[in-house]
Amino acid sequence: MTTAQTTQNAQTAHTAQPAQAAPPPSMRLRELVFGAACAAALRAAARLGVADALDDSPLAVEDLAAAVKTEPRTLRRLLRALSCYGIFAEQRDGTFAHTDMSRLLREDDPNSLRAIALWCTEPWTWAAWPMLDEAVRSGRNVVEDLYGKEFFQYLNEDAPESADVFNRAMTTSSVQSARDVAQFLDLSGSTSVADIGGGQGHVVASLLEKYPSLHGTLLDLPRVVDNVDPRLRPGGALADRARLVPGDCREAVPVRADVYVIKNILEWDDDSTTRTLRNVIAAGGPGARVVAIENLVDDSPSMRFSTAMDLLLLLNVGGAKHTTESLTRRLTEAGLVIDDVRPVNPYLHAFDCTVPA
Repeated sequence: MTTAQTTQNAQTAHTAQPAQAAPPPSMRLRELVFGAACAAALRAAARLGVADALDDSPLAVEDLAAAVKTEPRTLRRLLRALSCYGIFAEQRDGTFAHTDMSRLLREDDPNSLRAIALWCTEPWTWAAWPMLDEAVRSGRNVVEDLYGKEFFQYLNEDAPESADVFNRAMTTSSVQSARDVAQFLDLSGSTSVADIGGGQGHVVASLLEKYPSLHGTLLDLPRVVDNVDPRLRPGGALADRARLVPGDCREAVPVRADVYVIKNILEWDDDSTTRTLRNVIAAGGPGARVVAIENLVDDSPSMRFSTAMDLLLLLNVGGAKHTTESLTRRLTEAGLVIDDVRPVNPYLHAFDCTVPA
């Protein structure tokens, strides 16, 4: 695949070349088994800040190298490898320019995926992926065998930098979807909402902005709540209607609300997911509304990404991306009545449930 084929941005499509035939199966398989090289190249570019150093105009590799403090020759090799995937584009004069994908590695892009790229290539992942056969054979995570403790305990106690990357990645994802969730949810008859495991609170903040009389609670781990959205902090624009509760929803949900939002956290191991749902049901009581929002592996426009994340969840927490059927079963077995299932956006579906009397 040529650079011009993979570049949609007209500004960078200066190197149009004749279309190339698809590689034969033997070469395609060779490319796939070197997939780690592509992931590593993306991580290197993100850590070096190459996308941030490159602006709207193409730059010579020497200038880019000076900006990111690397050797020009090795930086050219990195950019050449990424250009094969449409991430950056090499021009006829040897300079490099942005593509639609490389711009997503910029820290300041509103749809930035830099944090996601770093999270999916954190050091622990390189130790875990080679053990996928063992995880498939046993049906359980490999992180506890590798590090002697449960995944989130390992992150927070032994890999705080990786935990920070995880929190930034989840924040990025939440910020980008919070507006869609707030627009989707009709809470006009409710007085309170609780976001369970809601990260830094972008969803609950968006809901409070949408409904001026609504009160909201955010429950997440202390380390996460300490970095909450500024709008929810004391003195923030929404602080008078917001309550911050540090805690682990797998242990308890000390929050009473009309509506509970559970977004992208029912992918853990069976025990953690079951305990979380039981805690929410106990906290809400009969009549409470519970909205579970998840990426579904059987209803996604990007099955390659979704299935890869599904395997990563198996490795780190023994969890899984849900299908429509599996999440329906999980919610009903916990005791919830599913009233409706609808798409929030192309990537997220909402299961609107009620705690029965």
